Amino acid sequence: MSANIEELERRRAAARLGGGEKRIAAQHAKGKLTARERIAVLLDEGSFEELDMYVEHDAVDFGIDRQRIPGDGVVTGSGTIDGRLVFVFSQDFTVFGGSLSERHAQKICKIMDMAMKVGAPVIGLNDSGGARIQEGVASLAGYAEVFQRNVLASGVIPQLSLIMGPCAGGAVYSPAMTDFIFMVKDSSYMFVTGPEVVRTVTNEVVTQEELGGAITHTTRTGVADVAFENDIEALMAARAFISLLPANNRSGVPELPSDDPWDRLEDSLDTLIPANASQPYDMHELVRKVLDHGEFFEIQPAHGANIICGLGRVEGRTVGVVANQPTVLAGVLDINASRKAARFVRFCDAFGIPIVTFVDVPGFLPGTAQEHGGIIKHGAKLLFAYAEATVPKITVITRKAYGGAYDVMASKHLRGDLNYAWPTAEIAVMGAKGAVEIIFRGLSPEEIAEKTQEYEERFANPFVAASRGYIDEVIYPHSTRKRIVLGLRKLRGKQLENPWKKHDNLPL
Repeated sequence: MSANIEELERRRAAARLGGGEKRIAAQHAKGKLTARERIAVLLDEGSFEELDMYVEHDAVDFGIDRQRIPGDGVVTGSGTIDGRLVFVFSQDFTVFGGSLSERHAQKICKIMDMAMKVGAPVIGLNDSGGARIQEGVASLAGYAEVFQRNVLASGVIPQLSLIMGPCAGGAVYSPAMTDFIFMVKDSSYMFVTGPEVVRTVTNEVVTQEELGGAITHTTRTGVADVAFENDIEALMAARAFISLLPANNRSGVPELPSDDPWDRLEDSLDTLIPANASQPYDMHELVRKVLDHGEFFEIQPAHGANIICGLGRVEGRTVGVVANQPTVLAGVLDINASRKAARFVRFCDAFGIPIVTFVDVPGFLPGTAQEHGGIIKHGAKLLFAYAEATVPKITVITRKAYGGAYDVMASKHLRGDLNYAWPTAEIAVMGAKGAVEIIFRGLSPEEIAEKTQEYEERFANPFVAASRGYIDEVIYPHSTRKRIVLGLRKLRGKQLENPWKKHDNLPL
């Protein structure tokens, strides 16, 4: 028996060593953790149970049969985060550059299948040179097997991707189909074709970082959600983020004890809205003062910043927040903001997370760039997302709610459950001056000013909408948290189903 145990220990040690001390040192020299070190940071101490530690590839071409390393470039298994079950795979760049082989893919598929069976999140730590060239089409088939599982798991279990090194070619499509993507600055990148191919085909000279680095994808493209300074920051953020997510689409939102008073009043909110209607204010202040202890995990803070999306807790239970941001482009809806918010709303709806929406929107951004970029279709995505959502929806209009943007932002007409307005709310087709100039063409400036004041008195308030039942109540700003808490309590038992369909036809 002792000989068998010694053999077990020897094989485990060999597997844990991955590509060897030299390659581990090279990984550390780049400021990166190894695959196993990342798992140790991500999961609760001592909770990781590894599967398929001894799996090896069975390829024979181009001499690769003389190189067999246990684990085959990916560490897979399960563990806990704050005591809650998660499944994880961590690609090992020290073994064949983390390249994906047929066996490597099978290991990933196995834990994804298990996660689906038991209803637990999957976290992928991506650090791979791409498909293993020596295996040819078998490697490509492995990618497709993973892609298929990403699609089937979508909306059933949360999927989080952490890009912690290279992720190129076909490898990018698996993270792209997961719910959220975190990246690490200066050490991770994503692109379909690399700088060399770009230079050959288009004569463009571009670096890896410029083409697909963390800053590029969290600011310009919106492919990734948040960029972090290093591996540790990204992994600790993933722990915090997963703690906010339901285990699956049937489990309900997680709930933690909260000592933040449910009826806490925030008198400072009574003066949040400036007297000048064109002066901005930071919507983050309202968001944080409503949520428990002011804690808010924002998604894509650097992309489409004219709308704020993220998760927080109210009475210890997770809620999704969508809010127009007046400090960026006056809070208008444009292509980036519409896509960003639409995807977030659909995620919340898929996993039963209530949505709280704060509205201060002057409309959609005008201009040829937006129109030619397809703002009609992109704006419709947000409209579609709110309209199809069946989770509890609470909306608070703080100031402007103009035109079609009023409808889009979780209005009562899109099955909003509770729609509140502050006394400063202005619900109208458009701003007073623009409306008067259209209605009363040719009047003198004095007459225009008089009619503008008349229009403001008639429409630049929440009471016309409230008189029609489109606003359920005009509330004091300082009582916003209390109203939202009471609303979420009464909506916990909400039951609403859309008509049966195979799936909808979202305006992609």
